[in-house]
Amino acid sequence: MTLKTQMPLTYWQRVKVAFQYVMPQLYLTQLAGWFAKQSWGVVTHFVIKLFAKKYQVNMQEAAKPNFNDYATFNEFFIRPLADGARKIDENPTALCLPADGCISQLGHIDNDRLLQAKGQDFSLADLLANDEELVEAFKNGEFATTYLSPRDYHRVHMPCDGTLRKMIYVPGVLFSVNPFLAEHIPNLFARNERVICVFDTEFGQMVQILVGATITASISTQWAGVINPPRANEVKVWTYEGDNAVKLAKGQEMGAFQLGSTVINLFQADKITLAEQLAVDVPVHMGEVLGYKKH
Repeated sequence: MTLKTQMPLTYWQRVKVAFQYVMPQLYLTQLAGWFAKQSWGVVTHFVIKLFAKKYQVNMQEAAKPNFNDYATFNEFFIRPLADGARKIDENPTALCLPADGCISQLGHIDNDRLLQAKGQDFSLADLLANDEELVEAFKNGEFATTYLSPRDYHRVHMPCDGTLRKMIYVPGVLFSVNPFLAEHIPNLFARNERVICVFDTEFGQMVQILVGATITASISTQWAGVINPPRANEVKVWTYEGDNAVKLAKGQEMGAFQLGSTVINLFQADKITLAEQLAVDVPVHMGEVLGYKKH
C-alpha cells in the first residue's frame, strides 16, 4: 500500500481539523437527536425545507415528496424511497452497493491495513475491536467505504443474501466523517462509534460496518432496532445461531442512520472482484454493482 503525501493545510483548514478535537461531540449529537424527534408543525416543515434546499435533496425520489408529510426531522432523515427509485442488480454473481453516497475509498486490504484516505491508513484490528477471529478472516481481502452525505438517502441495504452471525457495538468518539476530515484525522473510522455486522454469504463471510459521526443521532438495524442511544462505554457482542439466525435478502434494508455517515464493507481474500467502474469520490446509488464473485 502506497500512501500519497498530503498537501499542507491552510490556516482555516487547520482550524477546521482542530475544532473536531475540542467541540462537545456527544453533547451536540444528543442535542441534534432531541431536536430531530420534536414535532413543531410549521416550524419543523420550514427547517426541513431549508435543509433540503441547502443540501439539494432530491425529494422526487422520496415515497413522500411533500415536506409537510414529515412530522419530525427523524422521519425526513430516514425517508423511504419511492417504488422503483432504485434498481437492484439481479445478476446472482454480483454484489450491490449498500447505500447512496460516494465511494471514499476501496481496494485491497494490504495484509491487515486499509486505506482511509490520501496519506492515512488504519488496521483491521482497530476497526474490528480487536476481534482476532475476524481480523484473520479478512486479511488480504477487499474493502469498500461509502460516505453518505446529508443529502443522501439514509437507509442501508444488503449487498447480497446473507445470514447474520454476529453484531458488535463499539463505543467511540464522534468525529465528522466527511472526505476532508478523513484525510486529516488519523484512524478516524476505527476511533468513531460503530456497529459491526458479520454475515455468512455465498461470497464468503462479509462484514458491513455502520460508522457513527457527529450529529448522527442514532444507528438502527432491522433486527435489533435502535442500537444507540443509549450509548454504552464498553464493547457489546450479540451472536445469532440456530433459531436466532437472521436471514436477509439482497437489496433488503438492514439498517439506517439518522443523518448521514459511512458504511464500510469487508470481504475475504480471493472471494470477490470489485467492479472496475467504481472510483474514489464517484457518486453511487444503492443497488448498483459493487463487485462480482470470483469463480
